[in-house]
Amino acid sequence: MRKQWGTLDKGTPTPRTRPRPLYANASTNSSIASVRVLTTYTPKSNRMTSEMPHSTTPESTPAEESSAAPSQGDAIKIEPETQDVAMDDAPTPAAADKSKASLEELFDDEDSDEEFASSAPAPTSQEDASQPAPIKITSKSSFSDPDVMRAFYQRLFPFRPLFQWLNHSATPTNDFAHREFAFTLPNDAYLRYQSFPTADLLRKQCINMLPSRFEIGPMYSTNPRDRKTLRKASSFRPLMKELVFDIDMTDYDDIRTCCTGANICLKCWGFITMAIKTIDVALREDFGFKHILWVYSGRRGAHAWVCDKRAREMDDQKRRSVASYLELLKGGDQGGKRVHAWRPLHPHLERSLDILKEHFQTTILAEQDPWATEEKAAHLLNLIPDSTLKAALQKKWDSAPSRPSASKWADIDALAKSGALSKSPKDLREAKQDIILEYTYPRLDAEVSKKLNHLLKSPFVIHPGTGRVCVPIDTTKVEEFDPLSVPTVTQLLQEIDDWSGEETDKKMQDWEKTSLKPYVDYFRRFVAGLVDEEKPALKREREEGADAMEF
Repeated sequence: MRKQWGTLDKGTPTPRTRPRPLYANASTNSSIASVRVLTTYTPKSNRMTSEMPHSTTPESTPAEESSAAPSQGDAIKIEPETQDVAMDDAPTPAAADKSKASLEELFDDEDSDEEFASSAPAPTSQEDASQPAPIKITSKSSFSDPDVMRAFYQRLFPFRPLFQWLNHSATPTNDFAHREFAFTLPNDAYLRYQSFPTADLLRKQCINMLPSRFEIGPMYSTNPRDRKTLRKASSFRPLMKELVFDIDMTDYDDIRTCCTGANICLKCWGFITMAIKTIDVALREDFGFKHILWVYSGRRGAHAWVCDKRAREMDDQKRRSVASYLELLKGGDQGGKRVHAWRPLHPHLERSLDILKEHFQTTILAEQDPWATEEKAAHLLNLIPDSTLKAALQKKWDSAPSRPSASKWADIDALAKSGALSKSPKDLREAKQDIILEYTYPRLDAEVSKKLNHLLKSPFVIHPGTGRVCVPIDTTKVEEFDPLSVPTVTQLLQEIDDWSGEETDKKMQDWEKTSLKPYVDYFRRFVAGLVDEEKPALKREREEGADAMEF
């Protein structure tokens, strides 16, 4: 049965009934669901200053930033390889048919093919330089080649859906025009405060500058390009941005055994799958959000964009409250206990355990085998509070050190039932629950979520380290998502060249001829649902504005 929601702090949703705190020693005066996470977040080294996906707006010196033109803009040196930083469920077939007309209206207007032409002939000197020229993809072609990036922006990037997503309307508004875009150029220069009134101008700028990637920031009180013209620097301030979350595989390095660092495989991708399922359901059921877009980061993580208007308008305090509600693990990877939860468990943690138990058996015990070594097995023993049981387990494992993790986990119950237990079965059960949560619960980079002015990598850009497209993840098929099969930019351009289908009466866009099509189609459906929900509010605002002009 769906919970009933009240409001807190002008719009932050919270259950009407007063829930139990999630964590031991939690204060009952927190601003969200009466819960406070007492531990402080330990960010990665220099994460907030040197890593571009999480760049923040300097709050004290906005007037000192660059202007928008490349020759005038701020250009700061960044590392060539930077850290990676609720998708709405795909509609049912009936809903998809119902939304077909609205999709056509949103994305396939009369100017679409002319504005964003695909498969156009090579331009002459008099033609628009933004028109795609033929490019030959070979086995030696690199995704960072200027010709490859130019062809990608000309022929494949879905600028029109991106515009609709950020604009929340088919008619241009300040939601898009006052948005900050930040470009990382091929020479590693970083340009802040770019803004564009239309999708076409954003497209032309990308084709001209060939950014290796670009990031999306908040919508400001005025056009970011005009910030230097303001008499008061304080007049330039962020007003609105999606609530975002970042899950990075490197945060799991202390428990994953298959890969380390930037490397991933299907085994450790299971950690991201568990995180998406757990966070997505919490955002929907505990906060009532509907429009949640999950996006593959291009290498080793995933990003969530909560696009509901309530989420976009949250101030920093509300964002911190939501992030704190979803945080559980504390401390680093020094080997101590990282889960301290109140009993009985908070409903959010009970639900999370139900989701994660199955994954614990497969992803953790079977695939990761986390306690195979003596050192890792010792960490498991440290998480068991019963000294008698701990001694019995140590003796058994010393005699058979090669026992797999699944067997060692089964040994806990087997020895407890045989009498090697000095504490109550309830204490052991709760200790095992904490162990499951430590190895499966999402590890969020919570600092990304707490500030309105964070920049986050745009969907559909190319990851500079892998060449893969940052594609949306369908949450109804999240366990089927394979990051290693996500297309690269060179693969997509080759697919266009290899396409042998027949043209229909309606001219096909180049992305429709490639393996990018299902991802763009999903994104278009997501955007259509978001825009459709906000139409009544926009209509009311326009009518109120018209009434105010009447004398």
